Order: sequence, then structure tokens, then C-alpha cells
Amino acid sequence: MSDMPIDEMSFEAAMRELEQVVGQLERGDVELEKSIALYERGAQLKKRCEDKLKEAEEKVAAITLDGDGSPKGLTPVEGM
Repeated sequence: MSDMPIDEMSFEAAMRELEQVVGQLERGDVELEKSIALYERGAQLKKRCEDKLKEAEEKVAAITLDGDGSPKGLTPVEGM
């Protein structure tokens, strides 16, 4: 697992670590206390990935297109 705080991770870094966490939990060879800690970390990583995806969706939705499909400007997204 990474020492980087989850709230500083990129989507890709959080997803990679989440995959590692899931892999460890699926193997079932982790002690109970570590399993609980892994599950909690996994839940935080999942939330980070969801938040980053939502942020990206909002940015894409803010792009407006003109008649020929070319971006004609950006509409500010609240909180960005």
C-alpha cells in the first residue's frame, strides 16, 4: 500500500491501490485485523475514485459545442 494520503492520489493511483486491496482480501490469507484495515482503506479509495470520476464528468459536461461540433467555450462549473 502507498503512504500517499488518499485525498492527494490521482484516479489512476487510487484505482491501482484499490485493485491491490481487493486482491489481498480475495485471497483470504490476511489476518482479521488487517482485513478490517484493508476494507476501510478500500472504501476510502473507492470514494476517491468516485469523486475523481464525478469531477471529470462535470468538466466534460461544462464543455459546450457549436453547430459543427467544435468546442465554443467552457461554462464554469460551480466549485471548480
